[in-house]
Amino acid sequence: MQHSQGGSWNGGQKGSSRSAGIPADQATVRRSNLSLVLRHVSERGSRSRSLVAAETGLNKTTVTSLVGELVARGLIKEIGPQHAGAVGRPGLALALDGSGVGALGTEVNVDYVAAFATDVAGRVLIDRRVGFDATGGGPERSLDELARTIREAVAELDLLGVTLAGITVAVPGLIDSATGIVEVAPNLGWYGVPVAEVLAQAGVAPNVPITVDNDANLAALAEFTAGVAAGTSDLVYLTGEVGVGGGVIAGGRLLGGADGFAGEVGHVMVDPSGERCGCGRIGCWETKVGLAALVRMVTPERAYGVGDGVVRDPEERLAEIELRQAAGDRRVDAAVIEVGRWLGRGAATLVNLFNPRVIVIGGYFARLAGQIIPVAQTELKRLSVAGSASRCTFVASDLGFGAASRGAAGIVVERVLSDPTSIDIRHVVTSRPGKER
Repeated sequence: MQHSQGGSWNGGQKGSSRSAGIPADQATVRRSNLSLVLRHVSERGSRSRSLVAAETGLNKTTVTSLVGELVARGLIKEIGPQHAGAVGRPGLALALDGSGVGALGTEVNVDYVAAFATDVAGRVLIDRRVGFDATGGGPERSLDELARTIREAVAELDLLGVTLAGITVAVPGLIDSATGIVEVAPNLGWYGVPVAEVLAQAGVAPNVPITVDNDANLAALAEFTAGVAAGTSDLVYLTGEVGVGGGVIAGGRLLGGADGFAGEVGHVMVDPSGERCGCGRIGCWETKVGLAALVRMVTPERAYGVGDGVVRDPEERLAEIELRQAAGDRRVDAAVIEVGRWLGRGAATLVNLFNPRVIVIGGYFARLAGQIIPVAQTELKRLSVAGSASRCTFVASDLGFGAASRGAAGIVVERVLSDPTSIDIRHVVTSRPGKER
């Protein structure tokens, strides 16, 4: 939600963070300081105003003013007295609130639509996935289904008294994040689809910003912030969906590339005489390790594209494969080993290129990790530069198929932390901001 206060400076430009009569540079400083205090409380936990002032270097008067505004925006709350020492009157402790401010992450993938919502404090409000044939449905029907899912989520959040700060949509493809256009999503069969514009025109959440990003990149961010390898500054995340995407965290930052298209590892050619990929090329990595490849090897009669009118969630497909394995179907063991080998071979290239400390495998890879990782790790050590391979390990994600939608919600939360003025003031702040430092 954008908060407009009706004043303008510098030739009539208006900004959500600018108060009437406050120069642009001062408004920028205040926005930065609001973010500093909010992020500090978010990362360090409850503390008094005086402690926040001491730790951030801001003066106490400024902190008091900033806290008043953050309370008014519903992002910080007072939770009771906190004793800073043995003497003196205790100050009121501050804590991250955000219970009334929500972030919605959604995902469209080959065989499902997902929604994941949290409040700014990280409390999970919605977490669901619905089977849907996005490939067969095409962009129009898929976006209709996504719009329906978003409307339902918005209605639930409204009943909870939560104001939605933003929506991010995860899509497996090349995304122009500045325009919200899916340039190409081979496994969905989408080309030049203006997702953000379509959803905005459908009125799914009036006045709420909608952004679109690559599913693997968002999942990588979720892993970096809340997954099994959280805080690892150099990691690669592999999606393990019908296709395979990759997100690369290098030096603690997501690697986007010149056009934001970095990480399309599934379409690196690994076998010139292999299968034709959904992108039209031959022998892409995902034709060897994607869920579609595993299903084709184990249950060819149920392969993707061999339709019986039933849309199967990936968890259902995996459950069927596991049942066959338990019943002694040797094709399953052979297929899983084959996937592990090709996973290790492709990962060796990634290790040589990016030198990650960890390769996090998600989606169905994580479900079968106990069988896949030993084979993949052996291939990785055999084919990558010895020094890099010896210090890089595979680990299984614990975020399931919801990693991308979780990361999508996280993007919205990060925007709120970076610019608290994007959230409407809920009541009048009595203290007028002065000059800050």
